[in-house]
Amino acid sequence: MPRPILATIHTDSLRHNLDRARRAAVESRVWAVVKANAYGHGIENVFESFRAADGFALLDLDEAQRVRALGWRGPVLLLEGVFEPRDLELCSRLDLWHTVHCDAQIDMLAAHKTQVPHRVFLKLNSGMNRLGFAPERYRAAWTRLNALPQVDEISLVTHFSDADGPRGIESSLAVFERATQDLPGERSLANSAATLRHASQTRADWVRPGILLYGSAPDFPEHDAAHWQLQPGMTLATRIIGTQALKPGDTVGYGSNFTADAPMRIGVAAVGYADGYPRHCDTGTPVLVDGVRTRTVGRVSMDMITVDLTPVPAAGFGSEVTLWGKASNGALLPIDEVAQAAGTVGYELMCAVARRVPVAVD
Repeated sequence: MPRPILATIHTDSLRHNLDRARRAAVESRVWAVVKANAYGHGIENVFESFRAADGFALLDLDEAQRVRALGWRGPVLLLEGVFEPRDLELCSRLDLWHTVHCDAQIDMLAAHKTQVPHRVFLKLNSGMNRLGFAPERYRAAWTRLNALPQVDEISLVTHFSDADGPRGIESSLAVFERATQDLPGERSLANSAATLRHASQTRADWVRPGILLYGSAPDFPEHDAAHWQLQPGMTLATRIIGTQALKPGDTVGYGSNFTADAPMRIGVAAVGYADGYPRHCDTGTPVLVDGVRTRTVGRVSMDMITVDLTPVPAAGFGSEVTLWGKASNGALLPIDEVAQAAGTVGYELMCAVARRVPVAVD
């Protein structure tokens, strides 16, 4: 039989989360952001759940082709735009909207031969200092784009650097409003954190929820997924494949960095860093065994972890181990808690699930 590890994609939860984004931004159309292979969930696995979105936003042409191949005929947005001139040919053929964030992309458009003008999203750098035109250069970029016959409608877009924290969006929003004053075109401002935390300030034509669609809180640990009424889009689960009885003073795993201070039973679970479970999840990382919360002990190995069975004395060979998501008895382990124990964020855990892990869709 195959190794018992399994990632399960919860399609009803994904639909619920999309609806949650709509309820937070009732005046806006919604991009379902499916970059990074739908945050590790698989574009093909999430497509039906996100069909009710107004468009799909993603990273590259491969992802755009996959969405079109699934039958989507609505808007598709390339969040980073094109990377070389020939990409524009596929944008024309697939009717892709694309971001313009630098002069080189305008140069490509100016040289592009097309019979159908392109819909573009002109990006402003409002303080993130990644992609986008500086505020003092934004209007000149808009004017240049607007003069091109290769360009149809120009939408205006920015990305907030601090929507998930105490600094907030006020400064970046003021930059955007000054730079775009009196310019025509649809606006797109809010990512997941801004959609949930700053809806009244970021009313615009489009919102771009990403992580919230998959059930992770964009501002954890200030708020958890339950606070935002989000449901886990993925469960990663495995089973106990062995047990050990420890005496006081016995150690566990590589480096012997866990020592039992009393008699205890531990279970060996079939998951490790080669499956995408973070090696940094040291002793104390929460897990569920048969739906009961317990903890890891010792280091994560390539193919195995060890867990404390003290809270679940009846557990043994074959017992269910939920690494994050939803246990069979309905108990939940938020991915954000596991990520916090690993010193990272839920985004990374979702995206890092290894190809060797089988995937089921429910």
